Amino acid sequence: MKILEKYISSEFTVKGSRFLSELFPCTKQEDARTIIKQQKSKYSDATHVVHAFILGLSAEVMGMSDDGEPSGTAGRPALDVLKGHGSTNHVLTITRWFGGTLLGTGGLVKAYGDGAKQVLLAADQAGLFCEYIEKKDFSFCCDYQFYQVAKHLMEQFTISDLNENFNTEIRLQGRLPLREFQTFQNQIKNASNGKIQIQD
Repeated sequence: MKILEKYISSEFTVKGSRFLSELFPCTKQEDARTIIKQQKSKYSDATHVVHAFILGLSAEVMGMSDDGEPSGTAGRPALDVLKGHGSTNHVLTITRWFGGTLLGTGGLVKAYGDGAKQVLLAADQAGLFCEYIEKKDFSFCCDYQFYQVAKHLMEQFTISDLNENFNTEIRLQGRLPLREFQTFQNQIKNASNGKIQIQD
């Protein structure tokens, strides 16, 4: 499952109506609500601020709103495009400023669907999606004598957010892919003759 790493937007016009599609990284439903609320407040001059979102590592949480457009013509087509993309943890808002010409239900479905497609394509082209890898936090303390051994071992793993705190002992904290955790734990334990236990 792909996840979005950074915000991106795209804009287009249909028969005088301006559409602004914005895609935000998001992991929690309450954060999705906050983003949507902020967008409505930011674009208080807009006719509609339609949204669709997919959250969760299995894309288990979904939501959408037509925000005053005829039922099923805005949020649903946008969400359908998101679902077809095979990605998760993002909120899409499509803001419309009415241009004076009615688009009809078919025109609206096409416009909102295209709005979702365009911003996803822009995100793909910019390389803003990455494959989700479940990670786990770790920390352990070691003496100065063992530090170089630990550093050498850690170079063999995909460790991120490494933090080293030098005191009477050295405290090492970081994150690594869950699939590497057990091997990492075993190797640190073996190299220290069982003296160092990794805390997670």
